[in-house]
Amino acid sequence: MKSVQSVLSVTLLSAACFSVSAQECGDITIADMNWNSASFLAHIDQFILNEGYQCSAELVPGDSVPTGTSMIEKGQPDIAPEMWTNGIKEALDKGVAEKRLRYAGKSLVDGGQEGFWVPKYMVEQYPELKTIEGVIKHANLFEHPEDPKASAFYGCPAGWTCQITSEHLFNAMQLEQKGFDMVDPGSGAALAGIIAKSYERQKPWFGYYWSPTPVLGKYEMVMVDFGSGTDVEEFRNCTTQPECESPKVTMYPPAPVHTITTESFATREPVAYQYLSQRGLTNQQMSQLLAWMEDNQADAEEAMFYFLETYPELWKPWVSPQAAQRIETAL
Repeated sequence: MKSVQSVLSVTLLSAACFSVSAQECGDITIADMNWNSASFLAHIDQFILNEGYQCSAELVPGDSVPTGTSMIEKGQPDIAPEMWTNGIKEALDKGVAEKRLRYAGKSLVDGGQEGFWVPKYMVEQYPELKTIEGVIKHANLFEHPEDPKASAFYGCPAGWTCQITSEHLFNAMQLEQKGFDMVDPGSGAALAGIIAKSYERQKPWFGYYWSPTPVLGKYEMVMVDFGSGTDVEEFRNCTTQPECESPKVTMYPPAPVHTITTESFATREPVAYQYLSQRGLTNQQMSQLLAWMEDNQADAEEAMFYFLETYPELWKPWVSPQAAQRIETAL
């Protein structure tokens, strides 16, 4: 009888402890941004916080500038899982200085990437194509779709910010004088289609692209080295400015991509905040997940389940052993 009472006491104590633990994490709002990688991370965060840490996390619609502004001015939502901070850096830094926001961690641990690229199979055949000098040397390889006398460089679609940067760098490297013509692909979808078609036929291709994207998750590309290093001040003050008249050569600096939280959330939910500070993927990992989403016509929720079930070695280091066990049970 005594042993039964002991077991009963321990069971009740465990249940009580679990109840306290379950109440430690409260209501949380997470911005579900309107692009795939950010929405995927939002669903990951919701599932892990709800199932691993017994929070009550809900998704709310979001977008970069409106979400950042709302977090600073209204303290809501609590979490922006993927914020490309270059565009609103001044406002975010001000929010941090005023104790309204915190940078929790890096969503993309190596930052967003931009650059001029060539397919890997071309570099395997001509190793010097890793550099802009090599690309210029082999300019005749890059056939123009309309002008047989010119070599093709595929630029950023018209109207995008990267149209300014890619044109400035094209001019700074005097690629037109070296025989290249900048081809406007017309749209992001068309540019992705041109790369896919070139890759599947093992044809030469040279142009601007960015990551993480499904394209760079499916097709192995090599970023061309300009031999200049990265001049962040030049990039900010000239390369990105439409009116810059004499651009210089610089590699694209990585775009910082952070998880942002409100200060009140970070103070109120330190365990949840700690998880967010440890959660992040490399550019290549995210590109491969985006490629899986595209190939399987999957939404962010489906991608979340696929990721948690397929890659426990990636997400388990983000969470405590107890949370990992609960997440696996929930799956």
